[in-house]
Formats: sequence, C-alpha cells, structure tokens
Amino acid sequence: MPTALMRVRLRVTGTVQGVGFRPFVYRLAADLGLAGTVGNDSAGVVIEAEGPAAALVELEQQLRDQAPPLARVESVTALPLPPTGEHGFAIVDSVGTGAPDVPVSVDSATCEDCVTELFDPNDRRFRYPFVNCTNCGPRYTIVRSVPYDRPATTMAAFTMCAACQREYDDPADRRFHAQPNACPTCGPRVRLLATDGSMHAEGDDAVRATVAALSDGRIVAVKGLGGYHLAVDAGDESAVAELRRRKARDDKPFAVMVGDLAGARHLCDVDDDAERALLSPRRPIALAPRRADAPVAATVAPGLPELGVMLPYTPLHHLLLDGLGRPLVMTSGNLSDEPIAHTDGDALDRLAPVADLILLHDRAIHIRCDDSVVRPSPDGVRVLRRSRGYAPEPLRLPIATRRPLLAVGAELKSTVTVAKGDMVVASHHLGDLEHFAAYEAFRQAVGHLGDVFGVDPELVVHDLHPEYLSTKFALDLGVPTLGVQHHHAHIAACLAEHGETGRVLGVAFDGLGMGDDGTLWGGEFLVADLTGYQRVGHLLPVVLPGGTMAIREPWRMAVAWAERAGGADAAARAGAAADDRWPAVLDLVTRQHGMSTSSAGRLFDAVASLLGIRHRVTYEGQAAIELEALAGQVPRGAGGAYDYELLDDHGVLVLDPRPLVGDVIVDCERGVAPAAVADRFHRGMVAATGAAAARLAARHGCDCVALSGGVFQNELLRRGVAGALHEQGIRVLQHSTVPTNDGGISVGQAAIAAATS
Repeated sequence: MPTALMRVRLRVTGTVQGVGFRPFVYRLAADLGLAGTVGNDSAGVVIEAEGPAAALVELEQQLRDQAPPLARVESVTALPLPPTGEHGFAIVDSVGTGAPDVPVSVDSATCEDCVTELFDPNDRRFRYPFVNCTNCGPRYTIVRSVPYDRPATTMAAFTMCAACQREYDDPADRRFHAQPNACPTCGPRVRLLATDGSMHAEGDDAVRATVAALSDGRIVAVKGLGGYHLAVDAGDESAVAELRRRKARDDKPFAVMVGDLAGARHLCDVDDDAERALLSPRRPIALAPRRADAPVAATVAPGLPELGVMLPYTPLHHLLLDGLGRPLVMTSGNLSDEPIAHTDGDALDRLAPVADLILLHDRAIHIRCDDSVVRPSPDGVRVLRRSRGYAPEPLRLPIATRRPLLAVGAELKSTVTVAKGDMVVASHHLGDLEHFAAYEAFRQAVGHLGDVFGVDPELVVHDLHPEYLSTKFALDLGVPTLGVQHHHAHIAACLAEHGETGRVLGVAFDGLGMGDDGTLWGGEFLVADLTGYQRVGHLLPVVLPGGTMAIREPWRMAVAWAERAGGADAAARAGAAADDRWPAVLDLVTRQHGMSTSSAGRLFDAVASLLGIRHRVTYEGQAAIELEALAGQVPRGAGGAYDYELLDDHGVLVLDPRPLVGDVIVDCERGVAPAAVADRFHRGMVAATGAAAARLAARHGCDCVALSGGVFQNELLRRGVAGALHEQGIRVLQHSTVPTNDGGISVGQAAIAAATS
C-alpha cells in the first residue's frame, strides 16, 4: 500500500541567512527523499516540503538539531498544506517583500578547510587572500540589505567565473550558495600602494612585498574585514615606538596578532577560557597575562601585565603571519580615538601620515567594524568591546516592546540599539562621539541597523545628559523620545542580558553619568527593575574640580579626596607633588565651587595619583587600570584592607571612603610599598561595596544584586564583590555578552523603554 504523502510549510527564524542554511536544507531534504523548495525571505527561511509524515517530522527535528555551525535557529513553525504531487527539491530565488525581520550573520573567521586550501600549492586558490565558504568569511560588513544574497552585498561587483559558479550551484560543494565565493580569476585582488596612491605591487607580489616591508620595520596599513589595521613587527621596539608617535597614541596598549595558539602561548599564559575565545569563529582580542619572556616590544602595552592577543581571522592575515613568522601589532587604522578607516579613500587621507605603505583590496567594506575585546576569567569570558564577530547578533528582551524603537546610548564607547517585538539588536562599537568621525559612524549605524532589521522607530531613547551628542541627535529626529537615567540603563542592561524582570539591588560604578538631581553620579546603589529605580545609596560626593579636566588630570581628584579625608594640608601635599596649579584647584575644592560627583571611577583615579602612578591620562581609565595592575602584584591573601564607613543620610546609605583615602595618604607618606597600598585600597573597596550592597539588599527585600558600570571591568573589584556576596548567599548578576561599560547602555535603554512605553 503506497505511503500517504503530506505537505508542510516550515518557517525558520534566527540567524539562518548567509550561514549555508539553504544548502543544508537541500541536502537534508534529498537524504529524506522529500520534494519541495527552500528560499530566503525578509523574515528568515521558508521551506515547503512534501513526502511521508515520518520524513517531515524528521526534517523539522533536524532543522533544530543539526543546523550549520554559524546558524542559530530560534524557532521552527509548521503550517499543513495540501499535497501537490511535486517531484524533486530545489533552492528558489529569495523574496524581498515585507519589512526585514531576520538577523544578519556576523563575520566569521576563516575555517580550517579554507586555510588548508590557502596553503595547498595544488589548489586553485593557493595563496588567494579571499578564500571563503558557507562556513566562514565576511557577512555583516559586506551586507547592504536583506535577504542576504550576493546582489545585496558588496560582492555584487564581481561576476563568478565558470569554476566558481559550478561550486555555487553544486549542492554537494561546501561553497553551494556561498555569497562571497570567488577565486583569483574572478574575485577581489590586493594591491600595495605608496602613501601617495601610486602602485607598488599587486596580487601575491603585494602580499610578499608587505611581509618584506614589515620585516624591515616599516608600518603598513592593512585592509581587513571591517576596516584597516596599522601593522608593524611587534618585536621591533623602534618600529612600535614610531607607530606610537605617528598615531598620537602615547600609552594605550596595542593588540598583537599571532599565527596560531602556540604563538599566543609564547606571549601569554593562555587558560582554557582564553583558548576557547581565541579559537572561536568570532576571533576576538583576548586579554591574557603577559609572560615575562614574551618576545614583544615593551612599548606594545607599557606598564600593563596583560597583552591583547588575537589569531588571524582572514586569509590575508594568515598569509602575512605565515610569511613574517613573528607576532604583528595589529591596531585600529586610525589616529588616537577616531573610528577606524574602512574606505580606501579615507585610508589614503587619514593613514598616509601614519603608514609607510597601504595594503588594500577592491572588495568594499559597507559597515566598519572594529575588533571585539574579551577578558577570559575563572568565572567565564566577558565581552568588553562588542564588535566584529559578535555584532549584530540579536538578544532577546525580557519584555517585548509594543512599538519599534531606537536607543542611542551615551557618549563614550558608543553603540546604538534597535528593537521590535522581543528582538533587540545592538550595533558594533562606534567609538567616542566627541570625535566628528565617530559621530558620522554613529549616524551611519543608526540608518543601517534600521534598514537591515526593518525598524522605523516610533520612539527614540536617550541619556539624560543634555550635552551628549547622542541626546541632541535623538531630540532632533522629530520622533517621540524617552530620557533614561544613565545608571538605571546600566542595571537594566544587566537584567536584559539575563532575561530578568524582577527587582534587584543594582550596583552601578562608573566614571560619570547625569543623575536625576542634576549632579554627576557614578557610585550608585539602586533598587531597580526594568520599569523604574530608587536611589538607596551612593558614594560620598566630592567636588569635580575643573569639570571634565578632572577626568584627564586625576591629580585634581587627588586634591579633592585628600581635602575631604585629611584637610587642606593633606590636599596641598598631594597637589604640590603633582602640578603647579594645585593652589587654584584646592581653592575650588575648599569653596565647594563646581559640580559634585559620587563617581567611583574618579575615586580610583584619585588614589592612582596619590600613589604617584598617574597624574594625567592619555586614554580613558588609564589611571585606574594601572592602579589595578599594581595591586595585582601582591599575592591574594597577603595583606589587610583599609577601613571605610557606612553612613545613613535620611534613609539613604552613604559609602564613605574618607577613612580609606586617609589610610592611603598615611601609608604613602610612611613609605609603604605602592603595590601594598594599591592592594589594601582594592580590598577596602571590595569590603565596603560588598557590605553596602548586602545591607541594602536586606533592607529593601532584594535577593539578587546586579553589578554594572565600567569600573566593574576591574577584575579585583568585580570578583571580590561578587565573591563576598556569594558567601552571604546572595545571587549576583554580572555582564558576559553585553559590555559592563557604556557599550551596554543602549541595550539597557531599549529594555527600559520596552517595559515602560
């Protein structure tokens, strides 16, 4: 008796375009003897399949369980249809009607199969810098629109040759419907230019000439997946120093690219978490403890115990590292704090004064996307900068938004986020909006995310600070707006990442954020959920002498805190050791002239200056980073903690670090080793923060504490506070995939808006 045929339409949502999903469905359907079609549309993948009921059930199950490596299936829904008697299975053309509602795949590092071909002299893609397949290569950075098909990418400019077309059309080939498919005959090519734009070499000669130039200590601008790097031999002290001089980057650490995991272990202590991060298709920069004998220039990461290392993630990187045989500095192709150059014209304009040569190619980058940065730790990998390899991977909102919205973030470490339904998509890292080029990148990201994800915002969410460019942008759009307090957004981002909607005691420690009382907050204890918050505690406020100058010159905060802790004489001694302008600053402090701040970040800055570590900074967070590095030299459990006080101010808990700062001053003047002082300060802050959080959680009936804000990038503080709370049986939420710094603010803004509007 013949088996009854059934037909079903299956809709698959998630990251299912640009990841080899249709070829996977084609092969699966063929194996199961099913007839029908598979195609992309603006919402995902649509399958119509006809055959025996058991085979259709197996198809639906395999879609979930056996999806391609880069796919992330979120849902599979089925609609019964009448059988048609169709024969055979086919991939059909994509349908682009309707608003886009499908995640764009992230860029993925070159897979092992493609690397093997790259170095196989018998392969037709031997040493071809653009080898890729459905399991790897560019995605987000080349997409202009969805559905994800070649005409909607920057590869539309290249017509496949007959050999590439056969691969593309062959269901048995791993390049079946690989949209960036190309070869030396028909695909992009590299060229090496002098800084005046004249041709130096092209093709493989350009790659070999670049290796020779790097070996000679020259600086080369290299076009990658999401923008340009500035590359130099990481072991050449004079070349690294020259790169610093030209790039106007005095101290901020450079990232280092190594050829393989063994090369990373030659530079750093690589634990299991770091290994997994380095080898993942995301290929982030991973921060890892630097080995004392690491063969890199001291000026790669001056004064820091960690190196930022990454492995090659494009074929071109593999060729350069293989040719040189040594680690390369691969730092963002920009001047200090500007966004990376990603167009060839911009690279020639902005990087010519920095680079000696420019290695570029003719595959356009549609969206610039800097390298992601992660910190592996004993309790998991934490994303510090969410960009290439992570963005624009969607997250899920705990409470779905009732109308499409745009959240524009803060000012520093800018990101923007769009949301509709329960899907929220954060952009790649955009930089600091105080720079015009970063603001232009911000505007581009707003438009691109809206177009690609089909979000025409009916609400725009912004920070309360009226002078942030992101706030001004939001208010000028002519769309209804919602202002969200900065530290509430920090806590909401942590809640959203964990899918939480309940009330928590939030600890938000960062540099500065506008409070709802018009002062600058930054050391906050909030009872909060996604719908609101109450400020129940904070650090003792002090004057911010000179306003934003105090951010760039931590000695000003040292004067302010020394005056609060030890009086005018202590402040005078602190100021005199740092800057001739100290009397004027002390006058501001004693007269309480200027805005006050409860900032935890500025407290760490003050202590760094009191210790003589850093009176002025050349990049954000430098003083606090170097203070943590100094404290890290002391073995755990080797010393005590400085004291603190917890005060009550009309029901609001005030964490008073004046005793702690006073002890710092006394020990410094007694000649106690700076590392010991830094360690005792950290221990004191851990004890104070943990005690304040536990007391407030109990007082307000919260069984969970959420930690957020850029100060919690400090591992000694983060792990110490979390450990202290865990010991008391308190559940602790911390960031992992959403940055704890201001890079997560836009996600928190979106989560609050979804829950309240």
